[in-house]
Amino acid sequence: QVRLVESGGGLVQAGGSLRLSCVASGSIFAIDTMGWYRQAPGKQRELVATITSGGRTNYADSVKGRFTISGDNAKNTVYLQMNSLKPEDTAVYYCNADRRLPGNAYDYWGQGIQVTVSS
Repeated sequence: QVRLVESGGGLVQAGGSLRLSCVASGSIFAIDTMGWYRQAPGKQRELVATITSGGRTNYADSVKGRFTISGDNAKNTVYLQMNSLKPEDTAVYYCNADRRLPGNAYDYWGQGIQVTVSS
């Protein structure tokens, strides 16, 4: 099992910044990709950004140029730096870990953290 704990959310004005952190613990070996997803009220959960164990990143078009995902392997932590926040970024943000073992893939989720951007 992998446990993911998010922190750093909150309320910010449009144009402001927040940094989310996600600490992974437990059976973290063989984690291939970690990422951030978000879900706004009445909408489906959507990908925000991912980072592989090799450092390759991927971003949703809506956050490119504003958000940056990074990882600290020594701390088992993934970060999401969010700049130039917009009201439409308001959502619950979830940390995700994709763990690959021979013949199996496992998906883990954090409990979610609220990000609210006021106009």
